[in-house]
Amino acid sequence: MTSAYPEVREKLLDLQHDLARENDVVMDGRDIGTVILPNAQVKIFLTASVRVRALRRMKELIEKGEEVTLENVEEEIRERDYRDSHRETAPLKQAEDAILVDTSSLSIEEVVSHVTGLIRPKMEKRG
Repeated sequence: MTSAYPEVREKLLDLQHDLARENDVVMDGRDIGTVILPNAQVKIFLTASVRVRALRRMKELIEKGEEVTLENVEEEIRERDYRDSHRETAPLKQAEDAILVDTSSLSIEEVVSHVTGLIRPKMEKRG
């Protein structure tokens, strides 16, 4: 994980700040709303249960031809969540002003529709 190196994180932070300063952007990441763009107009914290995330990831891996078990994928997700939420630099956490969206029972189309519905009013206010 290259983003664990301070020099890499610093360079990525600079690039992301430059991109957001020059363009309207949608960014996805575990520290976008708290570290990268803390003043973003709209912050959405997407989540899903470990089981659902594991099922989704397992499907991706199987489609790539990998042999995995649900238990192993769940454990990897739990470990990553723990590691990311307990790291010293930019820990994974929901920004106080972020809108929580639990996607556990939603299709990708439903997530896109819901998120678009949250963003559109904010962007219309901007004019």
